[in-house]
Amino acid sequence: MRNRSHKAFTIIELLVVVSIIALLIGILLPAITKARDQARLTISQTNLRNLSTAHANYAAEWADRQFTLVNDNLARYGGTPGVAYEEYRVQTNDDHPPVLLGWGWTQTGGWGNWGYWMREDFPGNYGMCDPIVFEGGPSHLVGFGAFRIPNASQFNQYVSGRFYDEVFYAPKDTVVMDIIQPCLEDPGEFSAACQDWDSYARPFWSSYCLSPAAMFAPSVMAHPGPNETDGWKDPYSLPSGFRSPSMSQALYPDLKTHMLEHHWLQQRRAECNPGFVDGNYGGCEPYYFNHGWESVPVGLFYDGHVEAVGVREAIAADSRMTAQTDSEEWGLWSRDTSFGAVEDPLSGGYFMDMSYDTLSFTSFHILTTDGIRGRDKLGDG
Repeated sequence: MRNRSHKAFTIIELLVVVSIIALLIGILLPAITKARDQARLTISQTNLRNLSTAHANYAAEWADRQFTLVNDNLARYGGTPGVAYEEYRVQTNDDHPPVLLGWGWTQTGGWGNWGYWMREDFPGNYGMCDPIVFEGGPSHLVGFGAFRIPNASQFNQYVSGRFYDEVFYAPKDTVVMDIIQPCLEDPGEFSAACQDWDSYARPFWSSYCLSPAAMFAPSVMAHPGPNETDGWKDPYSLPSGFRSPSMSQALYPDLKTHMLEHHWLQQRRAECNPGFVDGNYGGCEPYYFNHGWESVPVGLFYDGHVEAVGVREAIAADSRMTAQTDSEEWGLWSRDTSFGAVEDPLSGGYFMDMSYDTLSFTSFHILTTDGIRGRDKLGDG
């Protein structure tokens, strides 16, 4: 009887095959990762285009006005948030309208409206309706405000009527997305499943933020100059400081950002910023869009187009502006707000002292000079 020969791979052949497979994986993985990141970026761009439509619908219903949460005449009631909101109650016999988040199941049981109330027993919320809270407002709200809450009920009714809707969250905003994923599947207006009970019972904010400078009357962020009316002014010092300008007041609609990715998402070097002791997202606070020299947030402009705006590009444009005006104080973003900046560049502006690197010297979009009548980048000409 003849012996049968058995064919099989030798160890060397197997090693060659494994090596080839490993090499192919090494070649393909970066391409796959890049394609995935590009897909996420495309979704974020689509989100902003959808939000642009919502803003247009809001403006059509409110005589071209922008989304706002604060009464136009709030400054007439007092010179600080505490005084103004209290006096508003006295003179109108009613509380200032709250920041509504939506209808949902409450912590104490039962259904009810979620929101930040401006009642006498909630003085810590005074300022939440302001576009952004400057020094002089409640200390825990300084740097915060309505510009961070585009998914409030007053605006989300023009989208889907839900606080936790995918359109308000960028896929690359992983710190936030990992937490809110269950709430995206909740059909209700507001989901308590994503409520951070240990941190002032606060919800998890949208990935996108409005330009607070553009939400004030343009005179609040006025460019510096020799006249008394020039330069930044506390909105509580102006009778009409809180009057939200119309969309058509944008002088450079193709150069002025309307909304922007708030966190550093593109070319991110780290997720959590250790400079914040108590982060909004399970103890983590992501780096902001202006915290990295390499940051390239996606922005929605007032003419409706969407494009990425690099921090490097914004800083270079600002430098060109200061050179043209021959003034270190007159750039594309206001350096004379109560946040400070001129005297101590690294500690002023919008949380610039929390930056990942010391090259990210910018507060564009947030503190745009001349507000909606200003610009956050320069044209090609």
